[in-house]
Amino acid sequence: MEAIKIKGTEDTPTVIFDAAENYFEISGRSLPEDVTSFYGPLLSWLSEYAKQPNPKTVFNFKLEYFNTASSKLILDVLMKLEEISRAGHEVLVKWHYPEDDEDMQEAGNEYADIVEVPFELVAYS
Repeated sequence: MEAIKIKGTEDTPTVIFDAAENYFEISGRSLPEDVTSFYGPLLSWLSEYAKQPNPKTVFNFKLEYFNTASSKLILDVLMKLEEISRAGHEVLVKWHYPEDDEDMQEAGNEYADIVEVPFELVAYS
């Protein structure tokens, strides 16, 4: 499966979806003008990946900021990971947030409550 690698901008996150290297990450700032056109291909890729996922998928979120429109699509990404988990594959979401950013920590906690996927909150300085 071909990897997706998108270099982040001021408004869009860096994305690395690489099944061969078993590395999955969305990082940076997410406030694209058209969230559907940005996240649509990512969700399609995850749907394909879900057909034959790696034995263990560790997905890293390292977001500094995301807008309301992005929050729904981040949830859609998490729902795809939940599907993979429900199919009997090991999935772990690592939600990285600055230790002094209560909003990002809270966002991680809220997502962890919504989806049935093992969640690890990782504070960094």
